[in-house]
Amino acid sequence: MKSILFAAPRSGSGKTLITCGFLEAVRRRGYHPAAFKCGPDYIDPMFHQYVLGIPGGNLDSFFLEADQVRQVFASRLKETGADLAVIEGVMGYYDGIGGVSKRASSWEISVMTGTPSVLILDCKGASVSLAAQVKGFADFVDNSNIRGVILNRLSPMLYGRLKPVIEKTGIKVYGYLPEMKECSLKSRHLGLFMPGEIEGLREKIGLLAEQIEKSLDMDGLLKLAGNEENGLSGAFFSEKLTVEGRNAKEEIQETVIAVARDEAFCFYYQENLSLMERLGAKLVYFSPLRDKSLPEADGYLFGGGYPENLAAELAANTSMLLSVREAHRRKIPILAECGGFLYLHEMLEGRDGSVYKMAEIYKQKAFNTGRLGRFGYISLTGPGGMKIKGHEFHYWESGDPGEDWLAEKPASDRSWHCIHQDGPRICGFPHFYYLSAPSFTEWWLEQCRLWRKDTI
Repeated sequence: MKSILFAAPRSGSGKTLITCGFLEAVRRRGYHPAAFKCGPDYIDPMFHQYVLGIPGGNLDSFFLEADQVRQVFASRLKETGADLAVIEGVMGYYDGIGGVSKRASSWEISVMTGTPSVLILDCKGASVSLAAQVKGFADFVDNSNIRGVILNRLSPMLYGRLKPVIEKTGIKVYGYLPEMKECSLKSRHLGLFMPGEIEGLREKIGLLAEQIEKSLDMDGLLKLAGNEENGLSGAFFSEKLTVEGRNAKEEIQETVIAVARDEAFCFYYQENLSLMERLGAKLVYFSPLRDKSLPEADGYLFGGGYPENLAAELAANTSMLLSVREAHRRKIPILAECGGFLYLHEMLEGRDGSVYKMAEIYKQKAFNTGRLGRFGYISLTGPGGMKIKGHEFHYWESGDPGEDWLAEKPASDRSWHCIHQDGPRICGFPHFYYLSAPSFTEWWLEQCRLWRKDTI
């Protein structure tokens, strides 16, 4: 299996743009790639899916142990029939948990999956110093796995002079990209704008792919990706992803889970949805923005996203809000994370500063704090000792974020209470990663099945 990882010394170096351009370039060459993102990121996999037409995946070594990371990687490649794995790194190459550890970094994913890394350097305002940077990154650990460099935002003239200087470090330079302002992507409070919001994105990615074919050593990169010294052993491609606990598929069969999915609710790990389906649940999708009511289901999943940006539109859909209140009255199981939790509040302050009426499940106002709150990985413990891993990442806060679960930071003694739980209604700011505790998902789906059974 060919695989390659694009990393960088820091965020903002061009990883997403170059990854998307590379995906489009290899797709045009006739490859069938699958894309992955290191770490807890929802938006970059949307860009990967935009290019390839298939969902992207996440590889995260805080959420999962090494064998599980490799199994997720191999299973996804097998499911998609991919002949090339392209992994996009997160933050700086060695940046991991708590800002003080290499654990859960892009480097760790590179080592775990046996994937060679290519370092993307933003060359704006630098020249020979880039060679020192390459040398430092390559020598920082014994097995850096850095096998190449791409020079971003560099002129063709300077590239010809700089390439041999950098290659004296022993790291091959696989080409350059000039500054392409016409292909830039805008950001906001939670990251890049989503693909559907960017005018002319298809054309931007097409221009990138054309430039990549001109100024990157594509044949060399594909040869590096296919080096027989890289990659997983064949055994991983014959193993199925293991699920803890009993096999609930037969009992959970025909259990319908309705998933909120539109511009306001779009933050979902593909691994979470796949696990639910593998356990026998049938997923249906609906839009709180456009649909008039909830579909009939045994449980509802409201993921994160941008309800604050679309608060006026969500508030205007009063029939959907009434339908959500009715589902709550009927005690149908609900999982709501971050943006989904905001939607269930009585009032929500929108991005425009106005306050809008929402679903009124929680008689509180959700409001903009103007700063990032409780950012990063957490280990969660719920009632009865239920455990799962997740993360928080939000600028909005609640008058009552809940106190039924305990969140603990992995790299410090910091902890706090969060999440409202009333039986199988579990709503709060944390985003759960289901594969970190499949038994939790089994339990929740079982509660949905029991609700259906009790209402028949």
